[in-house]
Amino acid sequence: MKLLSLFRISAVMLIVFVSASLLIDRWVSSSTSDRIFTDASLIPERSVGLVLGTSKYIAKNLNPYYDYRMSAALSLYQLDKVNILLLSGDNAHRSYNEPWTMKRDLLKAGIPEQDIVLDYAGFRTLDSVVRAKNVFEANHFVIITQKFHCERALFIAKNNDIDAICLAVPEPGGLAGLKIRVREVLARVKAVIDIYLLDIQPKFPGPKEPINTQAVEIEGPVKPEQ
Repeated sequence: MKLLSLFRISAVMLIVFVSASLLIDRWVSSSTSDRIFTDASLIPERSVGLVLGTSKYIAKNLNPYYDYRMSAALSLYQLDKVNILLLSGDNAHRSYNEPWTMKRDLLKAGIPEQDIVLDYAGFRTLDSVVRAKNVFEANHFVIITQKFHCERALFIAKNNDIDAICLAVPEPGGLAGLKIRVREVLARVKAVIDIYLLDIQPKFPGPKEPINTQAVEIEGPVKPEQ
């Protein structure tokens, strides 16, 4: 009987956890949908484009998540939607440096070095988004990443009084995409806990390195027609 009771309690707790996770997932999506764009030509102009880092290669193959983000960053710059690209990612060790890898590829694509800023302390999404405001003093910027990631990044931005919008770039489908999506649900649960319960802050909060921008920044997003 004790074993049966334990099983029932475990099953109920699992159901509650899954239900709560799915509710949080929907909450994050619905609260950020009006700030996400899919067409670079229709996105409002902002001085800074924040590119969220990821590895360039997966098992020696080009990571499509990385490729899509780089292509979108280049498009935004060429369309004069942003003047500065802030490349934020992990710099775990000497042989793994997301910001520098992104910079190298964007330089090859023709973006001037003076229009690229690196954030080596973007260890996770919260760090990248909050540091963009607190360290680089950018409070009106475009985030560049996949849609599911846009939603979590914008949720974090909203809860830190940051006026951000996001360009959602394509993402792979299939089994790989499904695995990423499942992980994203758990990442959103953690984001809510970090914000509302633990008040987690970036691992490295400073010093300040203000970005010098020239462009006029537009207040608030203008949602494109569907």
